[in-house]
Amino acid sequence: MKNIKLLLLIPFIGMCLCLPFANKIEPYIFGLPFLLFWIILWMILSSLVLTIVYKLDPENQGGDE
Repeated sequence: MKNIKLLLLIPFIGMCLCLPFANKIEPYIFGLPFLLFWIILWMILSSLVLTIVYKLDPENQGGDE
């Protein structure tokens, strides 16, 4: 649990480093071009990763002081 903040690299890698590989128009997913779907998908996944990091981070376990 010490390096839980390393999970924050996952959205960065998905959005920035993998974006050139996802730069396509086809296939269409839910009526969206693939690139737009990729960006929206990573916005949602980033929120999930941030929630997981917040819940597992020991610095957030304490109550109000």
